[in-house]
Amino acid sequence: MSNHLMHAALAAAARGWHVFPLRPGTKRPALHGESACPGTGPCASGHRKWEDRATTDPDRIRAAWSRAPFNVGIATGPSGLLVVDLDVPKDKGSSDAPDGAATFKALCERTGQPVPRTRTIRTAGGGTHLYFTAPAAVRLHNTAGALAPLVDTRAWGGYVVAAGSLVGDARYETVGPALLRPLPGWLMTLLVPPHPVNRTPVTVPVAGRRRPYVDAALSHETTAVATAREGQRNAALLRAARALGRFVASGDLTRVEVENALQGAGESAGLTVAECRATLRSALDWSIAHNQTSREAA
Repeated sequence: MSNHLMHAALAAAARGWHVFPLRPGTKRPALHGESACPGTGPCASGHRKWEDRATTDPDRIRAAWSRAPFNVGIATGPSGLLVVDLDVPKDKGSSDAPDGAATFKALCERTGQPVPRTRTIRTAGGGTHLYFTAPAAVRLHNTAGALAPLVDTRAWGGYVVAAGSLVGDARYETVGPALLRPLPGWLMTLLVPPHPVNRTPVTVPVAGRRRPYVDAALSHETTAVATAREGQRNAALLRAARALGRFVASGDLTRVEVENALQGAGESAGLTVAECRATLRSALDWSIAHNQTSREAA
């Protein structure tokens, strides 16, 4: 068993992935915590967490895994990885509850994208890990349920259990495609957090300058989204964004005004942050492109 796990750690490191030991048979790091830090060795200048101590050095890996049958953790951030974790419901008695694979597939369908094919690992709990190379231009961090229910991501600050590791009686195994693909652009867009300091400030309308029916339309569409029933929420958001996009094209509303109003309405109705952002982006792009008219025209 020790040789098998050492081989798994060396194989991951050979790909350039930074590994560290997990306690035998578990998903918990085997490295000491800050409260028990001896202040020596790699921590001589201060405590170093597992992400900092993960390595690709074969000698260090052999030395560590020769001491015990450690499972293998991959520090996703230093490894240049973004892993999408498709989990299964914790309540295994509810057989009709959708799992992460189903909710992720539904997200792909709503955004008009195919389910990505990339290196895939089946987890010990019956879930799935989709490995992607992370974009160099942006530092992504972990998310929990931001994309869809039971869909988490691991990047900087996170780790995954590597293929070959054993938890309970089940092993993490490579299934399906083995080729590692880059993170799709549409997924990156959903995962990049909004940066308000970089966004165009919302223009507060001066009384009397905006036509009353524009305010009425904004209020009506926002209410329609916020009160939409389950199963109709995404369609209501799509219709509202397309309806209000013409006011963005004409200059009567700013795009940020529409996005902020409808994002809040969609989330209050029960849609996820990612669902709202994806629908708003595509619907507003379409509406603005189809309503480009001269502002000087009568």
